[in-house]
Amino acid sequence: MGKKVKKANTYSGREAAMYLVGLGGQNMIYNIIATGLYFYFQNVICLNAVALGWIMALARVWDAINDPMMGTIVDKTKTKWGKCRPYLLFVPPIVMVITIATFLNGNYAAAERAQDMTKMVLITAWAAFSYILWGMSYTIGDIPLWGIIPRMTEDEGDRAKLISLARIFASIFGATMVVGIIPISQAINGPESPNAQKGFIIAAIITTVFASVLFELAGLGTKERVPVSGETKTMKESFKLMWSCKPFRRLLISGVLRAPIQLMTIVVMTLFTYYYCDGDMNKAFDFKNNPKMFVILLIIGGGFFIGQFGIMGVFPYLIKKIDVKTLYNLSALSGIPTGLIFLLYKLHPTELDEVKYVAILGALILIGGAGFGLVMVCQSMMISDCIDYEEYHHGFRPDGIFFSGQSFITKLSAGISSIISAYAYNAVGYTGKNIDDMNKALASGVKHFATDYQNYSEAMWFLLTVPAAIGMIIAIAPTIKYEISKKDHENMLAELIERHKADKEENALGESESA
Repeated sequence: MGKKVKKANTYSGREAAMYLVGLGGQNMIYNIIATGLYFYFQNVICLNAVALGWIMALARVWDAINDPMMGTIVDKTKTKWGKCRPYLLFVPPIVMVITIATFLNGNYAAAERAQDMTKMVLITAWAAFSYILWGMSYTIGDIPLWGIIPRMTEDEGDRAKLISLARIFASIFGATMVVGIIPISQAINGPESPNAQKGFIIAAIITTVFASVLFELAGLGTKERVPVSGETKTMKESFKLMWSCKPFRRLLISGVLRAPIQLMTIVVMTLFTYYYCDGDMNKAFDFKNNPKMFVILLIIGGGFFIGQFGIMGVFPYLIKKIDVKTLYNLSALSGIPTGLIFLLYKLHPTELDEVKYVAILGALILIGGAGFGLVMVCQSMMISDCIDYEEYHHGFRPDGIFFSGQSFITKLSAGISSIISAYAYNAVGYTGKNIDDMNKALASGVKHFATDYQNYSEAMWFLLTVPAAIGMIIAIAPTIKYEISKKDHENMLAELIERHKADKEENALGESESA
């Protein structure tokens, strides 16, 4: 990050860098669970599809309810470090231990084949308990991590820049786990069962420890500058506040309508691993023997991330010209190319590894990725604006409560998506020992996924595209009348800066008189 002129009440370049690397580490942990653990539960130890769906859904719904509770606790916190930073200092080691524990399971498919009902129940129960515990520990660090951004600076431009960079770093570091943990685990012991389980556990330990060390940097390197308001809220008042603030309520409803977009995270690695690599993700990284597969990974995966990072990179410049509400609503257009991907699959169900179709897919995914990136960065920006809106009108800054809403949206969306995927997979028989049998058939080369398992393939392509496309389009209905305009927010922020200066001067005068 380039050297910049120091401004009052804003972060330094070094501070921003440590925050971003720490946030990157935290998002690595998230994707170890969101992508890696889901793949591990579904395709390695082969949990029952419906049981897995309900485990994920109930855990996420509880997390969503738990988030505003944690937001309230954050807003009540007053320490010499501030109200967000203490959690960033002490939570990463706890998250590390629990993340590793979620992978320490028995093999459900083996127990099902042996008809050992007791073992099947115990494996399922531990999967549920460890996953719920992980979600709760992650929440304790996630809300302060995002809530600290509007506390690091009073400058709107610096805030927009940091939020944009935060979304880019989150995606880049998270992507290393999306495309990394599966091939790492398979490289250790091979893709076939039962060795895949041991490989996954070792890969999870290595990646989680590394990510947790990075996560710790966010607490070590940041500083809170915006004054902490003296008022606090009860749990009941916090829930009421999330709904009574009109612009924030619109964001919550919009996020819930967009819930199926989380299916992309759940399905993408399973689809790519099986449709393109016949169950062995290492084929995509074996450039010497499979150069075509490596190119496909670059075009399809790269298309999404280039679109996402590109829009996030130019966001600080876009926001100077276009209202954030307008940008947020424009993101709905990305639902169209996302839906067209499924149409392409229906027309050519076994041919999407051919060059011309990969090129078309890459273009559609590029546009979809841009829309996904735009909505993510706009959402964080609009939540920060809602915090200013609430302080301006009522004198209370709900940093923790409102950024818990961002986590609430993500987790509730993941819960809804888990239920959708569970019943879709169960309907086509993609569950339990059926997956184990398929893994063995693919590993031995007697069958090929795209041609021999078209019902599984169609379910995956459908889940990846159609629900997400519908969700992106209908999600803008509540935000069409979003109350905070660019001009209104500039006026509010100018007034708040003056209030903060006056409060500091008053406090300094009081301290000098009492001395």
